[in-house]
Amino acid sequence: MSRLTTRDLVDLVRSVFPPHPGDRALGVLVDVPRQPGLDNAAWKLRRSMAGEWASALREGGSLIPLEAVHLVAYPDVGSNNADLPAEAFLVAGELPPEAAGLASAGEKRTFKSLFESIQIFLAPTEFSATAPLKNAARTHGFRAATMPGFSATMLPALRIDYGEVGRRVALLKQRLDRAESAEAVFETDQGRLCPMLFDLRWRSAHESGGRFPDQGTAGNLPSGETYIVPYEGERAEPSRTKGTLPVQIDGGIVLFKIEANKAVSAEGQGPGFEAEIDHLRREPAYGNMAELGFGVLGDFGLEPVGEILLDEKLGLHVAFGRSDHFGGRVGPGDFSSPGEVIHLDRIYIPATQPRVMVRSVVFHYPDAPPEPIMENGRYLIF
Repeated sequence: MSRLTTRDLVDLVRSVFPPHPGDRALGVLVDVPRQPGLDNAAWKLRRSMAGEWASALREGGSLIPLEAVHLVAYPDVGSNNADLPAEAFLVAGELPPEAAGLASAGEKRTFKSLFESIQIFLAPTEFSATAPLKNAARTHGFRAATMPGFSATMLPALRIDYGEVGRRVALLKQRLDRAESAEAVFETDQGRLCPMLFDLRWRSAHESGGRFPDQGTAGNLPSGETYIVPYEGERAEPSRTKGTLPVQIDGGIVLFKIEANKAVSAEGQGPGFEAEIDHLRREPAYGNMAELGFGVLGDFGLEPVGEILLDEKLGLHVAFGRSDHFGGRVGPGDFSSPGEVIHLDRIYIPATQPRVMVRSVVFHYPDAPPEPIMENGRYLIF
């Protein structure tokens, strides 16, 4: 298994969490399976990695500087973003293979006391702890990088310069916040040009730069994107988002016709096309243009690993479906059942959609000339 050295980890923590005078302790937070039968190989490797990180950071803590580094373990909560249990354990040695062994492996502490005594958390968990840690960070003032499903294949994304990543996503946010629209042109490998206009009025962008300089904040790591929810027509004026959005699915190309920020029909061939037509018919909310995202990590030499946590950060992406968690208006109530709720990113880089090219992206401003942002899949503004 690839490993981060002590120097790598020290540099990572210093980059992701710019030092505050009050920083004294860091916790590596990990969930342990309640039932052995639910464990899996990736989860086991992640727990082993968490133990190695805690040990290495103890050795290098004075360089950050920190007074203490803890391995904090708790019984898994069974689903992504469920509330954390009331208590966790400070584990000094090896993690037990199941949660029943935590009581004999470490010191029991309430999460409340941990949140009050630890200022920085790294959370490479099986089930995402992003939502509860975001809420707790606002209350207790700590900072946390959540890393659900993190694997060794993502390690290169932790060795990059997150100061530069932060600079790039900030530049994108400044432009997206000013822009009234983004005009994109996609080209298929058959030479078909597909123009898309994304309506950005009355929206603010979100930047996710992999750095947490402000106390009381938490978010994903690896990171490196700026994203915005296109205007969805909730005001009296309809959305202007429209055009043709090509998506490579199961080797074929599906061409979605977009009107008023929704996919209203599609054309194509093959099983992927048939499945998309059926999905739109069953769940019209799936056709909502939920996110226009600009990942920047592709410029740092990173490649996709098959996990959205990283892959969407590599380049331009467009998401279908739910948007309320990003400030939009389409949420679970717009789908037929909880099991049908979806937010699905389509990532426009050669490794994931080799048959579709981002020919150009231009931002249109109310008070300045149009600005080219991307050309032939590459950024022009960095």
